[in-house]
Amino acid sequence: MTRTITPRLRTLVLLLLAVTGALFAGAGPASAHAALTGSDPAQGVVVPKAPTQVSLTFSETVALNDGSLRVLDPRGKPVQTGRPVNVSGTTYAVRLKDGLAKGTYTVTYQVVSADSHPVAGAYTFSVGAPSQTVVSGTGPVAGGGIVGALYGIGRYLSYAGFIVLAGGAAFVLACWQRGAGVRAVQRLVVGGWLTLTAATLWLLLLRGSYTGSGKLGDVFDLDLLGQVLQTKTGATLVSRLLLLAAAALFIAVLFGAYARTTATTDPDDGSERPRTDAGGNGADAEAGTGGASDEEVTDEEAADEQAARRDLTFGLSIGGVVVAAGLAASWAMAEHASTGLQPGIAMPVDVVHLLAVAAWLGGLTTLLVALYRAPADAPVEAAVVRRFSRVAFGSVLALVATGTYQSWRQLGSWSAFTGTRYGQLLLVKIGLVAVLVGVAWISRRWTARLTDPAETGAEAASEAGAEAEVGAEAEVGAEAEVGAEAASEAGAAVGAAAAGGVRSVQAGAEAADSVGTGTESPTGTTTTTTTTTGDRTRDGERAAQLARQRAAVDAARDKRLRDGDPNRSGLRRSVLAEAGIAVVLLAVTTMLTQTEPGRTEQDARAAAPSPSSSASSSSSGAVTLDMSFDTGGTDGKGLVRIDIDPARVGGNEMHVYVQRPNGRAFDIPEVKIAFTLEAKRIGPLTVNPDHITTGHWAADGVQIPVAGDWKIAATVRTSDIDQVTVSKNTQIG
Repeated sequence: MTRTITPRLRTLVLLLLAVTGALFAGAGPASAHAALTGSDPAQGVVVPKAPTQVSLTFSETVALNDGSLRVLDPRGKPVQTGRPVNVSGTTYAVRLKDGLAKGTYTVTYQVVSADSHPVAGAYTFSVGAPSQTVVSGTGPVAGGGIVGALYGIGRYLSYAGFIVLAGGAAFVLACWQRGAGVRAVQRLVVGGWLTLTAATLWLLLLRGSYTGSGKLGDVFDLDLLGQVLQTKTGATLVSRLLLLAAAALFIAVLFGAYARTTATTDPDDGSERPRTDAGGNGADAEAGTGGASDEEVTDEEAADEQAARRDLTFGLSIGGVVVAAGLAASWAMAEHASTGLQPGIAMPVDVVHLLAVAAWLGGLTTLLVALYRAPADAPVEAAVVRRFSRVAFGSVLALVATGTYQSWRQLGSWSAFTGTRYGQLLLVKIGLVAVLVGVAWISRRWTARLTDPAETGAEAASEAGAEAEVGAEAEVGAEAEVGAEAASEAGAAVGAAAAGGVRSVQAGAEAADSVGTGTESPTGTTTTTTTTTGDRTRDGERAAQLARQRAAVDAARDKRLRDGDPNRSGLRRSVLAEAGIAVVLLAVTTMLTQTEPGRTEQDARAAAPSPSSSASSSSSGAVTLDMSFDTGGTDGKGLVRIDIDPARVGGNEMHVYVQRPNGRAFDIPEVKIAFTLEAKRIGPLTVNPDHITTGHWAADGVQIPVAGDWKIAATVRTSDIDQVTVSKNTQIG
């Protein structure tokens, strides 16, 4: 009988997929894990003469290619020469052409951090004096667009595939060895392997475009793929594919030879299952004088089978741990754990963390499938659920220990929990884990109540006895029907004999005997044989139909007994809720791996140079913006000039000058300034400057919270009804 997913389960799965999609849709471009901590010339400064090179300093080592560092003149033409080189440590430089003219130059960079994530950005500096034209929109967006979204989905699927693969196999070996022969469990684990393999290949193809151009058309560029294979990330992805080949062999043995060994013995309680002959009869039912000898041989064979199964279980356990640890190391060696503070400790801790996640969430997924899709005549036993409960508890303890170390390593301070995006996501993850543990506690309560009551077996035996009685009556009825038909035919023959004489009577009697006994009659051979074959065919069809009815009744009874247990139903609901929370938790974890750690972000802020301290002239660090306006009314045209000094994060002094088209000071009724950082959704921060004198307004202590490309909008009102807002972008901080 074909099973289908219940409507409630289908609805929950669709809802969880929608939530996961929403999380990825709002994730945006991948955040950098290496930060720009310094540059020469510094950001926003005005230098008296053209430099010979531009150097950038990052918070960690990065990987570069020929186009990683570019310098563009005011017209957008590149002025760098040669390829970028590593000057010292984490500082990289590119040489510039000789004889650069005065004006504002734009520096763009796109590199790959040591933890495999792309880093991109841009800033400006000026030679002699700022120019009227500045190249805009030249800063690359690393890890964004369609390619970035596809890469994020691939990372999520790779984590999910690993958890299902490793956790499902661990659940079978450690908790439910008989589950190796359950088709639903086999499909789940094989599905995890297929998902991880496909996601790894997909990430390998996307990698070049993800860290480079960001174009979907470059996904199948073989030259780009060759460059990826030479990087650390490419090597780890190839290593993961090789380990997946070993995992395929492991799965073949687990669901092949190992499943056959568990079919003859009950590994969950160590007892031997009834041995049957070819006809399905118990071996103990065999009669004969050699019964004792056969029983001794059976016990010896059973002992050999149990020893072979123990050896195979041990070998699979060791091999599975090695393969799973290798797969987990393919993440630890290429991401957060491989860089920063204490990488020698962080990588093994990360491997343990991933294995604990797989044992808990992967085992939870397998238990959910077993509770809903296991055969009705062989449901998951209470002892199996209790064993997994102990495994899950140990996994949670390992997660708490390793997660605490990772949090300290990635954040470094309590303020990073709320002051950085990584810390905020980590708080969300901690909250989800707390909710998951709470639901798991409810599952443990259901597990404590879960039993395999003896009355269930007695009831089943009673029903089986009743059905056997009904079946016996049916068989007797069938035989009686056959006998009646035979007697009828015999009576017809006797009647014919009475009409034809004594000899005919004897022939009819012989025919009746032939029909009743099924032996060939000397007379009427063809007719009698045909009738006997038809009867036997009908008897076989009735027996097969009766067997199918018995099997259907048995399956329905077993399913009714399984689903009628309130404790088992409560456990199924709580485990389903745990699995739903785990899906969202995995999405948040994937976003965490693509977010700049809080420690790195705070270190970059502290190391960021002040534009005013790097200036080589009195005008260094100040920003001046000129914007023409026309309110549309009488005497409504003019120029608004905004001076911000020192144009850095923190307090700034702002002066606003309004002039007529002829350059004379212009006193207007009102002027307001608003600051907006669209990239981080900050603002508008409105400032109402004080009127100082004709055409002059000023404000002290104008706070700029973070560095970025700020849009500065000036609202100018020249009369009671004539007003206009003009804006311009500039880099502050």
